[in-house]
Amino acid sequence: MAIQAPSLTVHLFSCQDFNTKNSRKHTFTPIELDPLSLIPQCKSLKELKQIQAFSIKTQLQKDVFLMNKLIKFCVNDPTLANMHYAHHLFDQIPQPDIVIFNFLARGYARSDTPLNVFIAFLKILALGVAPDLYTFPSLSKACARAEALEEGMQLHCLMIKYGLNDDMYVCPALMNMYIECNDNGSARRVFDRIGDPCVVMYNAIIMGYVRSSEPNEALLLFRELQVKKIKPTDVTVLGVVSSCALLGTLEFGKWVHEYVKKNGFDQYVKVNTALIDMYAKCGSLDDAISVFESMPYRDTQAWSAMIMAYAVHGRARCAISLFQEMQNARVSPDGITFLGLLYACNHSGLVDEGFRFFNSMKENYRIAPGVKHYGCMLDLLARAGRLTDAFKFLMELPIPPTVLLWRTLLAACSIHGNVDLGKLVLGRIFEMDKSHGGDYVIFSNMCARAGKWEEVNYIWKLMKESGIKKIPGYSSIEVNNVLHEFFSGEVTRIEHRELHQEVDKLIEKLKSVGYVPDTSIAFRPGVEDEDKEATLRYHSEKLAITFGLLNSPPGKTIRVVKNLRICEDCHSAAKFISLIFKRNIIIRDLHRFHHFEGGNCSCGDFW
Repeated sequence: MAIQAPSLTVHLFSCQDFNTKNSRKHTFTPIELDPLSLIPQCKSLKELKQIQAFSIKTQLQKDVFLMNKLIKFCVNDPTLANMHYAHHLFDQIPQPDIVIFNFLARGYARSDTPLNVFIAFLKILALGVAPDLYTFPSLSKACARAEALEEGMQLHCLMIKYGLNDDMYVCPALMNMYIECNDNGSARRVFDRIGDPCVVMYNAIIMGYVRSSEPNEALLLFRELQVKKIKPTDVTVLGVVSSCALLGTLEFGKWVHEYVKKNGFDQYVKVNTALIDMYAKCGSLDDAISVFESMPYRDTQAWSAMIMAYAVHGRARCAISLFQEMQNARVSPDGITFLGLLYACNHSGLVDEGFRFFNSMKENYRIAPGVKHYGCMLDLLARAGRLTDAFKFLMELPIPPTVLLWRTLLAACSIHGNVDLGKLVLGRIFEMDKSHGGDYVIFSNMCARAGKWEEVNYIWKLMKESGIKKIPGYSSIEVNNVLHEFFSGEVTRIEHRELHQEVDKLIEKLKSVGYVPDTSIAFRPGVEDEDKEATLRYHSEKLAITFGLLNSPPGKTIRVVKNLRICEDCHSAAKFISLIFKRNIIIRDLHRFHHFEGGNCSCGDFW
């Protein structure tokens, strides 16, 4: 027989006294909820809205202190961050004060819609609420995040009106706004108005110059900081090391490295990582390896920097081997790591390995490829001569092809002499940008080699009519701690004319051992063959190498930095120079390093 469970009856009582024969008297007191105590316990935006609803029900929706807490919590908690809702709360306050607005502005400065803060800012100004010292830094950061230069300049004018443009808290934010908007000139003018700038302000302007590739200005500020005996920070040192990397000044870079060790900055992983990058870009791979091996702790960025260093120096197998060590050390790679690996495969013709890493990045590590990864894969196919596959790869990309990707394919068409595809690619480039002189020159040289003179004349005529000018090539070389720069064909100074005479002697010596100038890349309408050879002869790389031969002791390595891709003729001449003079020559061009030794180049002519 089944046993039936007893039934349970529940009686709900209201909050009042009651008596029964068999029970004592009980009193129930209602619980008074305090919205302020509930806010810190919120775990979702839905719960925060419930508190707001409760505040409305209990006539607290106009309580400034409560609304302040709601907005602050909504802005500061990353799990609840919702600027639209925070702004909605702000709009419910009839007379908001500047403190509440500052909380809102701080949130907008970190959001994806930073300029919406000015809607609320106009509201408080209309209500007669005056901004304070905490208002303008957040507004400046909002403009910086949006790269809104015009709005930032208007804000600067308002700061002047309120007499706050020289404030020690406002100035760094204002400088950073101009730097983020790529207006270093205005940032420097703000900096120069500061009577006694601190190291934080120096750091801001130094890093601004580094970001805009103005390393000389950054180094001058570092020297000024030293003269004033202001103690630098690790951020200062990062800017200085990065400046050396941009300039390619190895000797000064080594002095900075000694400064880093002497002052204890080598304890910072980021500083050591920057040193690896600096030595790699200054052409001293051995020094980069030494820094990497001496690091007691290496994070993902350090491993990636060393992999990229091997890649740009044409040491693909070393880069791949180091990646294996990175995996054994259980350090997770990131997108930069794979960019280095793809770059290594790209410049060594390792097509299969490149696709293996590209697929592994997506499938095994769930790293979404960026435009640079796609560019490496496109270049990998194109350099290997697989132009049809490269074009198909480009057309099937999950993102719209950028003009840079099309230019990568155009350069490959030039290398492999595919004029028909090159013409198609040039048309795609012109649909996006007709102002880049390099596109015209590459296609013109391609047609000149193929003997298509009508196309060549048309391109040069188009350049002339459009006012397009070729980007001037220049090279730099550091001799006795002084950086010397040379522009192609420059004869404005007496010493340059003398240098040209030395180049003439050098070329004759090279010709005696088999060097033949490649005049096919020096076509200009109406220019004779002799003038073509003269144009090639005074390319900036040759001027810099000749200057190095004349002003450095025998056997010393010559290191040259070029702003453009090294041309075929200069590449050939550098190989002969390294053979005749028994010098190692290292040329860093726009894309990679070329190590010339004994008549050979590290690129194996695959470039």
